[in-house]
Amino acid sequence: MPHASGFDLLERIATAAKIIFVTAYDEYAIRAFEVNALDYLLKPVNPFRLKQAIERLDQPAAVPEKKLEYDDFIFVNSARKSKFISVGSIKCIMAADVYSEILTRDGEKFLLLKSLNEWENRLPPKNFLRIHRSTIINLEFIEQVEKGVDYSHRVRLQGVVKAFAISRRCMAKLKDRLS
Repeated sequence: MPHASGFDLLERIATAAKIIFVTAYDEYAIRAFEVNALDYLLKPVNPFRLKQAIERLDQPAAVPEKKLEYDDFIFVNSARKSKFISVGSIKCIMAADVYSEILTRDGEKFLLLKSLNEWENRLPPKNFLRIHRSTIINLEFIEQVEKGVDYSHRVRLQGVVKAFAISRRCMAKLKDRLS
């Protein structure tokens, strides 16, 4: 490519193609991975490395799940029913082994095969807070925060009998969010 580089080409086209750079210059490797290159091979090309790179072309790319907005809907199902619920109707999400249990505004419960880490990464941080390793709450449903012994705290949500323990570190985050 006279008077241009592979990076120049990538700036001019919009593509979802998987790209393998083959070059004699190692100084551009970091930049190649910044533009999501599948691989970066140096000349002279090692046949084994080329084979590995080509095999990776057939592997599906991991697509990160999109961040949820407060007014989005998610599909949930349980043994009794399947339905769409709004993200804003979720009062809390609790860990249940490898599952997570969702409790909604209407008192419905759903058990999903999704970790709390996955939920924490997808839920809008403005509205949801992980208050403990086993609980994420919707800040809109906080009814009261109770002081316990030894500087511990518990959070009560509207319409939920059980009070949730909140870690000291998360209590500081909660204070910041509610200020």
